[in-house]
Formats: sequence, structure tokens, C-alpha cells
Amino acid sequence: MKISWNWLREELKIDVDEVEQVAERLTETGSEVEAVERPVPLLKGVVTARVKRIEPHPSNANLLVARLDTGMGEATCVTAAKNLKDDDVVPYAALGATIADGTVMGHREFDGVLSEGMMLSAEEIGLPDIADEFGILRLPKDEKLGRDVREVLGLDDYVLDISITPSRGDLLSVRGLAKEVSAILDIPMKELDASISQESLGNEILKEFKGITLKDDGCSVYALGFADNVRIAPSPIRERVKLSLLGMRPINNVVDATNLVMLYLGQPLHAFDYDLLPDKEITVRCAYDGEKIVTLDGKERHLTPEDLLITSGGIPVALAGVMGGENTEINENTKRIALESANFDSIRVSKTYRRLGLPSEAAYRFARKVDPAKVSIALHKTFEYLSKWGAARPLGEILERLGDEKPRYVELTKKKLKKVLLLEDMDLASDILGRLGFVETSRDEDKRIFQVPSFRPDISIEEDLIEEVGRIWGYDKMESRLPAVTRKPGDITERMRTERQLRNVAMGRGYVEVITYSFVSPDMLRTLRIPDNSVLASYVALSNPLSRDQSIMRTSLAFGLVKAAVANIRNGWRKPIRMFEIGKVFHLEEGTELGVREHLRLGGIVCPGKDPRSVWEKQEDDFFSVKADIVALAEARGVSLEFVKGEYPFGHRGQTAHILYGDQTIGYLCRLKPKIAEELSLPEPVLLFEVDLEVLERSKARSFGKADKYPAVYRDISILIDKDTTVQKVKEDIKGLASQYVRSIRLFDVYEGKGVPEGKVSVAFTLEYRSEEVTLRDEEVDRAHMDLRKALQKKGYVLR
Repeated sequence: MKISWNWLREELKIDVDEVEQVAERLTETGSEVEAVERPVPLLKGVVTARVKRIEPHPSNANLLVARLDTGMGEATCVTAAKNLKDDDVVPYAALGATIADGTVMGHREFDGVLSEGMMLSAEEIGLPDIADEFGILRLPKDEKLGRDVREVLGLDDYVLDISITPSRGDLLSVRGLAKEVSAILDIPMKELDASISQESLGNEILKEFKGITLKDDGCSVYALGFADNVRIAPSPIRERVKLSLLGMRPINNVVDATNLVMLYLGQPLHAFDYDLLPDKEITVRCAYDGEKIVTLDGKERHLTPEDLLITSGGIPVALAGVMGGENTEINENTKRIALESANFDSIRVSKTYRRLGLPSEAAYRFARKVDPAKVSIALHKTFEYLSKWGAARPLGEILERLGDEKPRYVELTKKKLKKVLLLEDMDLASDILGRLGFVETSRDEDKRIFQVPSFRPDISIEEDLIEEVGRIWGYDKMESRLPAVTRKPGDITERMRTERQLRNVAMGRGYVEVITYSFVSPDMLRTLRIPDNSVLASYVALSNPLSRDQSIMRTSLAFGLVKAAVANIRNGWRKPIRMFEIGKVFHLEEGTELGVREHLRLGGIVCPGKDPRSVWEKQEDDFFSVKADIVALAEARGVSLEFVKGEYPFGHRGQTAHILYGDQTIGYLCRLKPKIAEELSLPEPVLLFEVDLEVLERSKARSFGKADKYPAVYRDISILIDKDTTVQKVKEDIKGLASQYVRSIRLFDVYEGKGVPEGKVSVAFTLEYRSEEVTLRDEEVDRAHMDLRKALQKKGYVLR
């Protein structure tokens, strides 16, 4: 936000040379002053002069010759501007003066006439927006001659560029910032005067106006002020300069008055051409789905029920808190105005202007909350400007509100003040809070209660009051102290421990960690062949995306990993790629608080790269080597996983597996479909995996135990099974039927061919028998092994 130092000084008694000290104190107390600048710094030596006589150039019909009275003598200027006449007062850059672009004035001859310096346009002064006509800038005729134009226009000023935090919307105005500086420096502030004589409420406009209706709680208070005898014209030149310096373009006296009041009080206003209102009433309501409005910038806006509308006769005339409608715009024919001053819900305004990409000074303030107490004051201040400029005659106002705002009270205790700030002086705390606008309503030695002013919606708890005291008092005044000793050493969470361990294992197996965007393009769903009925297609769309490429939340880590692999290959990477990522995916899910469920996942991608040449034997990753990586990651957390044949939208039908933990599917491993890899110019094979990290987090990492005291005895068993029977199922059956002494079951052979019936496969396992209490004898093991064989045969297995 930009603020005028001179305007600020009108509210406070501050010396002109104190700007740097005030800027420093504002920064120390939380309102960072990013820059302190002089307006048009190169402009100097320009004074006011009167055109005594202007006449045609003797030999050039396109030029005029002006005889000027500078207050210190006369001068002759040649100009091509056609807007001047006798007795006009103009800015004159005499010999040796410097204009805004740094040009130094001198003599110059125009077809035989010597010009001494030049008369300046608004652009040559450095403020093109303040021009109200084409040509030389004309100043008020009552200006004293020979005065420095910097002083006349209010350019002998500083402009402070201040970064206001989102919670301090009360500082987005001259009065708000003056209140802050008043508290910081402990100096008095000028009382606000916004009184204006108005005609009787029996005026014709007020008689015919039907009233204000608030149909939506997004508007808590709404006021309309009325005026007639409107004369649209440029506002006074100093006011135009003031607006221009603070980043706003002057338009006309009515609009400029509303903008000046917004800058002064922080309350946005909007002026309607009263005679263009579709009906003599105003209704505030939510928009209908698909409803449209053409805003002041001439663009048609498509609305949703979340948008708040100002309507008249059912027709939208303004987007509440954002921008007015083109159909009631102030124009040169306006004779009567209805001036809106209202308070709108900050969240509603913020959502609307962000969704529509329609930022405005009003929306910027409403999104940070505006003090509802300013509604009527702002109306009166605007009418004060209009009356003073002779731009309109105020007639009165109508105000409608949805209930009264309840006062808020916050308690401050001596105990908490001392604990946080090491400060026990409650009187000092009360004095500081009083300067900030907090009203003390109750006090005793150890506790005081304060009423929170309506312009501070960010204050709700005791710690907020302590922060206010601390920042004004000065944190540098606190005594240095060591942090209190904690009861026990700090520790990281189990999730952080899990992620660290998995990172170490993955990097130890040759993977590189990447971090990709959580926002992806919907085009990725088509690229990876995601069907509409897939859970991967239940994505969350962003309401205000930065671009289409980042318009939805990812439902799989595969989107970002594939994109990262493609980017590396296109950028010239030729070696094998092994990347992993730990991150969240997002799915729409009914029944959750926000309708969205987040899942923490571990994902990876492997591909051979573009350069297969090697002096060593070719070693290429395949489905089973990546499976081994996943097993290693799981075993690091003490988890045993099962891989079963399955299908996945972008997985090769013959090389896709679901990853199971017990009966729960927690991920997948697949080879990317060759057609997709070809479209993306990725070298084959491309292998992808993704695992639910929350399962691994709940498990416990392996720990060391005592070595076995007694030796093991091993026996082998060979079984014929159907080709479609998984080894995992056979192992589970063996484990369920085996003796309590069987400690492990290991597959060591798979055979099909001669001697094995068609459709069958022979699998052989080694069983480890061991007791923790005694050495097992061969007879005991043989008996237990024979019982196992019989049980397997009884279950239907064919033993070899």
C-alpha cells in the first residue's frame, strides 16, 4: 500500500524530517516499509506563470507564441498546444529548470522566434494521469505567480510503500496508519470531522426510493446516500495528484471523491447513476447459478451462488465489494447519484475476485475485513468533498443492517504478561492498549478486561493483547534469557522417522529423490489412459489455478514422476533413471470434512535411459528387480508384502501386480504400457510403483535380538501345483499345516517341462525346523515333516 507522508502529517503532529524514523518504527512493529520515495525526483526549477497574451506564430501556423508573467519578470514561450488562452496559469520550466525526464531547459529557436524554456504538460511534469485535457496543464487561476510547482501540486512529499499483513486490514488507510503511528510515537491524533449539512429527508429522491433489502448475511450493513445537482468534471488538481501518487487513476469528481475517502478511511464506496437504476430500490443477494453482469471494465462475468450481488429491480448493478456494473456507471450526463457504503463478508469477496481474476482496491480491502463502523462516516466524508468542490448537493442517507455487532472483550492477566514479555507493569500495558483503541472496562491488580475496537477483528485472545503490547513497547527492551529446560529431549514424529528410513533405503538402492508439484494437468489422465470411472479420475479441481497445466490435484504420484522422467530425457539425460518421491495424493471422498481425503504415498519410476552402451555386461532393470526394491523398502519397516497379478489403467497387462498387506491392497507395481511410453518418447521398459506410506508408518522397524542357541534341521518338500496357483498361497498353506518348529519356508526351485504334466508346475521349498529350548532330533523332525506331507496331500496337493 502506498501512503502520502504529507497526508499522514495532516492527521498527526510530526516534523517533516522524521519520515525515516517513522518508517523504521513502522517496520519494527510489523508494518514493513519497503520504500520511501520522492515523487518525480528530477523535477526542479518549475514555477507558476500567467499567460499574459497568446498569439499565432508569425510564420508557422501550427505554433503559438505565449507571453508569460513569471512573477519575477516576463518570458516568451513557443508552443503547439491549442488549449491555452489569456490569463491561464501554467507550470513554466524556466532556463536551467529540469523536467521529469531529466531534460534541462535552455533557449530554442522556432522559425525565428526564440523560446525561453517551456510550458509543461502533465506528462512532462511526470504525472500523465492528472491531465484533464490534451495540451499544457492548466493550474487554478488564483495561484500566486512564481511559486514552485512542486509545492503547488503537492509534490514536496514522500510516498511510503508499506507491506501490510493480511490480518491488519485496519492499516489500509491514512486514518488507520495514523492511528498506528500515534500509538507508536505516543502523540495525539486529529479528531475525525465528517459533518455535512444535508437537505431534509423529505426530499423527492428519498420519497420515491423504495428501500434497501438484505437477503444475504454476506452483507451486514448497507447504506445509500443521495445527492442531486451533480456536475461531472475533473476533481481539483491537487486531489488528482494525490490519487496519482498513491497509484490510482483520476476519473471524475464523483468517482475521485469515493476513491479519496477509501484511501483516507479504508471504507470502499461506489457511486450509481441514480437515474440509471432499473428500479428505485436496492437488494443485496447471492447470484443465481449462471447469472451474468457486465462490470465497469466492459467484460461480461459469469457468476455462481457464492458471489454476492447488488441488484435493482432484480437486475445486477454491481458485484458486491469488487466492482460496479456498466449499466449504472457515472457519466458526463449524470445529474443524480446514489452513493453506496456497505460492509461485505471478507471470504465471499475474496473468493469472487480471485475466481473472476478481478482484483480491485475495494476487493483488496474487503478481503482483509473493513470496520463496519465506518459505513456512515465514509458517506458523510464523500459528501463533504462533493460539497466543497461544488460537484453535488447531498440529500441524506438510508441505512439497513442485519443486527448489531456484539462487543468483544478480552482479558489480560499480569501472570501471562510476565511469562511472555517479562513485563509486570499493567499500567504501561493499559496505556499502550488505550493508544491502540482498546477500551479498559474492568481492572484489578492482576487482571484487566478490554473491549476490542470494531476495526481490530484480528484480536480475540489474551496472547493477541500481549503481542500488541510487546510490539509497541519494543521487543528489544525484553531482557535476554535462555530457553526454559524441557522436561524431556525433543524427538521427531514416527512419520518423519519412517520417511527418513525409507529415503536411506531407496537412495542406497540407487534411487534419487524428486519433489514434483501436487498440481497437475487434466491432460495427464488422458495420457495415462485413466478411465472416467477410475478412482484416479476422482480429482479435486482448483477454483483459481495458475494455469491449465496445474489445475487439478494429483490422484497419483505417477503423474509427476512420469512428467519428470520425460523432462529429463528431453533435456538430454541419457543414463538410466531411478527416481522416487514421498508425497500426498488427493481424492474426492464423501463423508469427510472437506469432501477430500489425503493419502501419503511412496512412489518410484525406473527406465533404462537413452544410451544402452556399456563395457560391462548389459544389466537392465526389469519387473522383478524393481519388485526387489519394494520388498527391501518394506522389510526395512518389518513389513511382509504380497504381490498378486492385477490390472492398472496405465500398466502392461502381463506385467502388473497389486501389492497386498494382509487382505489390504496398498499399492501397485507395473510396467508402463509400451504405447504410452512410445507416445512420451520414453525408453522401454518403464516401471512404476506406488505404496501407501501410512501402512509402513504404522509398522515397526526391524530390531536386533539374541542369536539362536540351538541348531536348525532342514527338510525339503516338492509339490505339483496348477500354473495359476501362486507360490504365496502354497507357502501360507504349508505354514498353516506345519509343526510349531517350522521357522521359515524358502522357495528354491521352480520347474516345468519333461516329467511334469501340462498345465502344472513343480515348486520346491526348504523348511527350517528349530526349537528355542532344545536341539531337535532327526526322528522328531522326520515325524513332523511326514505329518506335514500327509496334511498337504489331504488338502489336495500332489507331492513329488
